[in-house]
Amino acid sequence: LSVLSNRISQNIAQGYAERFGIGITEWRVIAILGRDAGLSANAVAERTAMDKVAVSRAVAGLIADGRIRRGVDALDRRRSVLALTPRGRRIYQQVAPRALQYEQELLRVLDADERQWLERVLDKLHGHGLAALRAIPLER
Repeated sequence: LSVLSNRISQNIAQGYAERFGIGITEWRVIAILGRDAGLSANAVAERTAMDKVAVSRAVAGLIADGRIRRGVDALDRRRSVLALTPRGRRIYQQVAPRALQYEQELLRVLDADERQWLERVLDKLHGHGLAALRAIPLER
């Protein structure tokens, strides 16, 4: 799963890296904020399952490049939230449809039953993943 995920990410990343000068982490931040504006950096890290430090670096770079902006939550002024700028939104609108097309092309080799099976298996693995990690202690 890790190898397949990395290959897919790298294939998609080649296109937006060359065109927009962003990497995989930056794209994932843009993708999350493209769907759900007004999230904190911690919420972005949780939704992408990425390291908080990596997300923080990506956010800082995207802010510096004018692709996202940091604001204050209207309901809780102590909380900062992130949103795409018009420049970031244009990137999202150009890359997201291509990523979805790539996904459709990738899954095209599966028939309907295989797709349903894959979705069930991935959901099951995703749901069990954290429990499995907690069941196996890393310390000796």
